[in-house]
Amino acid sequence: MAQYELLLPKMGESVAEATIIKWVKQPGDMIQLDDTILEIATDKVDSEVPSPVAGKLVKQLFKEDEVVQVGAVIAIIETDAAAVASSPAEEKIAEDTREEIIENIPGTEQLPSATAVVDYQSSDRFYSPLVKSIASQENISLDELNTIKGSGADGRLTKDDLLNYIQASRGGVQHQAAAPAAPSSKTEVTPAVTAPKPAPVNSVSGGDEILEMDRMRKLIAEHMVMSKQTSPHVTSFVEADVTNMVLWREKVKKNFEKRENEKITFTPIFVEAVAKAIKDFPMINVTVNGNQIIKKRDINIGMAAALPSGNLIVPVIKNADQLNLVGLTKSVNDLANRARISKLKPDETQNGTFTLTNVGSFGNVMGTPIINQPQVAILAVGAIKKKPAVLETEFGDVIAIRHMMFLSLSYDHRVVDGALGGSFVRRVADYLENWDVNREI
Repeated sequence: MAQYELLLPKMGESVAEATIIKWVKQPGDMIQLDDTILEIATDKVDSEVPSPVAGKLVKQLFKEDEVVQVGAVIAIIETDAAAVASSPAEEKIAEDTREEIIENIPGTEQLPSATAVVDYQSSDRFYSPLVKSIASQENISLDELNTIKGSGADGRLTKDDLLNYIQASRGGVQHQAAAPAAPSSKTEVTPAVTAPKPAPVNSVSGGDEILEMDRMRKLIAEHMVMSKQTSPHVTSFVEADVTNMVLWREKVKKNFEKRENEKITFTPIFVEAVAKAIKDFPMINVTVNGNQIIKKRDINIGMAAALPSGNLIVPVIKNADQLNLVGLTKSVNDLANRARISKLKPDETQNGTFTLTNVGSFGNVMGTPIINQPQVAILAVGAIKKKPAVLETEFGDVIAIRHMMFLSLSYDHRVVDGALGGSFVRRVADYLENWDVNREI
């Protein structure tokens, strides 16, 4: 009998770690090829890890709720095959992932070495990458880190344990951690500012119900607070006459569905207009790295989607500017459908450069959305309403019933001024207003 080391597989270019949320198979269970062994979570996406071999699960190396790095051995499977500790392909995945984690941190080659690097890997105690990152920023030695009591499984040191220790014992300032999906790009050293503490709940009556936030809601909450603390938000509004767009869709939707077996909604039309406007105003497609502005080459548009659980997820259409309207429609429908049944791959929520949210789907006419860090802008499209509007004709002004909608752009005022933000949202509206009613698709 041989023992096979099951590695946490690579799940995307920017995914470095995952949390084990459930072991489906227990030690002693027989496993068939492609059987699901465990369920993992990366940021907002839950995934299953199938077995690449058949055999018997003999050991679990991590417990539920523990954070595991990509490429780490997570379980031992006893097989009848020839002895193989871990396949060369899996070892290559782990090696490639380590290289990508280093290479994908923008600007690291320019950073001066402020302090000596502490090798936290040499400890027998497990520390998540986030805990090690905070400890490094606070210049906490390995010996000091080993003395901090942890509240996690088997005494594991959590982020909150470390932040509480820094606050109480060292007078440090808590670091606001971004959701794991956001690529690490902040390197600027800024004056420490203590975040205001939330007001305590004074009382809970007998009729009140206390609900614990689930994992996804906690991540969303952290990400939203971090975004407001990071970016000074400004919102610009435009009202657009989208009558031609509405009439065109009404005309083509039946034949399109019959031909492509896909329903065409307004979302791919909005995505196309946004992609065109980004090409016209590329400085809206940037991120901030300290005092640097990183202009993104790719146009990857995230579309905020509400889940049946009430939570929110943002699947990303990669290289949206390179897809025609048929391709955008298929991508939008596929991502939205798989998002609702929790079948998105981790990499499909990563590397967005701009986000679109349709508040009109809930009957709202406008909204002021929070920027999805590390992006610098997010566009909300409101409900399309029939309204009387003044039209200029060769015979003078007339009042007509038109299909109108509001667009609102929230942007990071550190790098996007009113001229750019206002011009961008106006350009998106122009593309929608000037829609060709005779367009072939």
